[in-house]
Amino acid sequence: MSQENVELTRRAFDAIVRRDLDAFVALHDPSCEIQPLLAAVAGNYHGRAGVREWLDDLLGAFPDFSFRVDDVRELGDRTLSRTRISGHGAHGIDSAAPMIDQVSWILAEIRNGRVIWWGNFRTEADALEAVGVRE
Repeated sequence: MSQENVELTRRAFDAIVRRDLDAFVALHDPSCEIQPLLAAVAGNYHGRAGVREWLDDLLGAFPDFSFRVDDVRELGDRTLSRTRISGHGAHGIDSAAPMIDQVSWILAEIRNGRVIWWGNFRTEADALEAVGVRE
């Protein structure tokens, strides 16, 4: 099951990179939850409608949002991904709009072939602590 979870996580990231938002949403359980890291996207999002709202909020705040997946590994029924996220604020590159360029650690919990929870963390240690794993 763990390799299947890693592959599902990679498919989800690939869908965002391709901007295939319907494919991304379809990989989620109807009762899923997203806990975002970015300050421009506040609060948790619930259900597939919440996934769509999160995408709209994220891409509205950072229209050129992109990321690179450096690694995905399994942690039981979860995956932990090291990514580099980047983007410019909605007001463009030449303004005082916020810019992001940082490493983000993303946990995904998967059940029955669907993502049920995403959590974003600034450090690997924070992500591992959230699931009770010590480095």
